[in-house]
Amino acid sequence: MTTKKREPLDRRRVADAALGLLNEVGLDGLTLSAIGRELGVKAPALYWHFKDKQALLDEMATQMYRRMVADVTLDPADSWQDRLRKSNHGLRQALRGYRDGAKVFSGSRFTGMDHAVQMEENLRLLTAAGFTLGQAVRASATTYLYTIGFVTEEQGVEPRPDEPRDGFDLADRARRMADFPLSAAAGAAIFADYERHFTEGLELVIAGVTARYGID
Repeated sequence: MTTKKREPLDRRRVADAALGLLNEVGLDGLTLSAIGRELGVKAPALYWHFKDKQALLDEMATQMYRRMVADVTLDPADSWQDRLRKSNHGLRQALRGYRDGAKVFSGSRFTGMDHAVQMEENLRLLTAAGFTLGQAVRASATTYLYTIGFVTEEQGVEPRPDEPRDGFDLADRARRMADFPLSAAAGAAIFADYERHFTEGLELVIAGVTARYGID
């Protein structure tokens, strides 16, 4: 019989276990029972820390964010365009590190103030460049929402980087859409080379911000 004392549960430990399990089972398979088994406890024990699954997702998103910015140093010499590029490329890479990472992040609410540090710095940089606070918020939010939406769609095809979903076949899609030749040919641009696709789309959004507010 072991006399080793079990490590006590806390919110971060549960969230870490859930994030580890996420890559194995995806969001649909991430149940409190499965997390409990991973931690060696019964599912009801988790309700001491989270009232429901959404509360757990909020903590998971917060932990994902903490990991994302842990080694990030913001460059005060960044242009506002460069800051939006860096922030959103970093966000995409972080989300792609987890199966269904974008779905977990989307709609979740951070449980701490960790995000306020970078948010404050970004808003300060944009307002110093000439944006009003409202414009800075909309510019930041629009690029952020583009990234979340892009990765959600990307992970619908590649749940993990370079691992296509079972049954997804571009050639088969093209055959089934043979009566719609442009749409069939568009598949290669929609469902492949995600890095280039994302980068070009982000540049379109940033160019739109520049055109809309007239701030270079």
